[in-house]
Amino acid sequence: MNMNLYGHDGQWLMVDCGVSFNEPLKPDDLLTSEIVCADPTFISEQKERLAGIVITHAHEDHVGALPFLWRRFKCPVYTTAFTAEVLRRKLVQVGLTDQVPIIVVEENETKKIGVFNVKWLALTHSVPEPFAMIIDTSAGRIFHTGDWKIDKAPITGEGFSPQRFKALAKENILAMVCDSTNALKEGYSASESDCYQGLLSTIAVEKNRVVVGCFSSNVARLIALGRVAKESGRYLALIGRSLINMVSAARATGHWPDDLPLIDAAHLGYLPREEVLAVVTGSQGEPRATLNRLAADNCFDLSLEADDLVIFSAMRIPGNELAIDRLVTQFRGRKIRTLQSHESDVSIHVSGHPCRGELGDLYQWTQPEIAVPVHGEPKHLDGNANVAEQNHVPCQLVGRNGDLYQFSPQIRILRQQVKAGRIALLR
Repeated sequence: MNMNLYGHDGQWLMVDCGVSFNEPLKPDDLLTSEIVCADPTFISEQKERLAGIVITHAHEDHVGALPFLWRRFKCPVYTTAFTAEVLRRKLVQVGLTDQVPIIVVEENETKKIGVFNVKWLALTHSVPEPFAMIIDTSAGRIFHTGDWKIDKAPITGEGFSPQRFKALAKENILAMVCDSTNALKEGYSASESDCYQGLLSTIAVEKNRVVVGCFSSNVARLIALGRVAKESGRYLALIGRSLINMVSAARATGHWPDDLPLIDAAHLGYLPREEVLAVVTGSQGEPRATLNRLAADNCFDLSLEADDLVIFSAMRIPGNELAIDRLVTQFRGRKIRTLQSHESDVSIHVSGHPCRGELGDLYQWTQPEIAVPVHGEPKHLDGNANVAEQNHVPCQLVGRNGDLYQFSPQIRILRQQVKAGRIALLR
């Protein structure tokens, strides 16, 4: 549930405003809500100082809380065309149609937002138009990565360009605020193209219905499944409003290929089993999502039978294991087969986040003075800091939610002294 605040010269800039799954502290805890967001009290009590909100990309953990919290901020929102389209649809649902000033930005564009100069840099992730940004002030230059990975053959958008980020080494980056989600995994994350090939080889040999559970915001995965349907002689249908909405946004902004048709989910029941490919939500075991309804055989659009296959094309988010296992047990009790990524010999899911090799590359290319790991549990933040240290970033700041760091140009003086052997920087 990302929400970051950058303050300078009496003003603030918010980067992302998302939601997260609500996780019980103990297995028997009762939850009063399915999702949670960051507490905005600090900034809402001084909203006149909030110069703007920047959204890095369209995933729920970065944009999902904004429709519910914007009335507390009432400031402009800056983001790219695809994320803006997704956001507008969310705003309609909460009665904020045409009330939120949304400024659409493009790659390499710089916007002055209050005292901040913000430049957008394209990278690769699992959703269209993911962007990092340079936040420039008189006190220093911050590189905020958002979610990213190095994908040379993404399903949507252009491949990752190292040259963009190698150039940052000459721009005196004071701090790099960086994604830590996969900081405990060695090597490099696999490409979305690898996942497409894995799904194709898995689904092409099936003789019965296939249902794929994934996140609705993973547009790259939806496009891959559209290609799989076309090449395996199946019809692709989406079950779930969020999926339909996301594909509609992708069409509206030119990210959905014209040669990938979809059928109405209501038509699935009339097709032979071997021609059915349905994409649904609920891969984390959410109680009201479509996968749970399919497991209970009370989904209006589709019923599954013995020997049909349900593929979980998503990671098991920590905290959701019990819910997912209950869902799998329910399917198997009806003799419906399931396949999770850790059970497959090929890639049926790939992460959208960088592993340690990718983190090391980015630290070497950009050469920041300070590393600030974000996105992850404490062990992931520590893992990111370790990679930064191994790649000669002189200072690593590992904190917890709500911590405030004060950056200063003085860090460069300290670094020069470290090189001269006159001072030691302590974490």
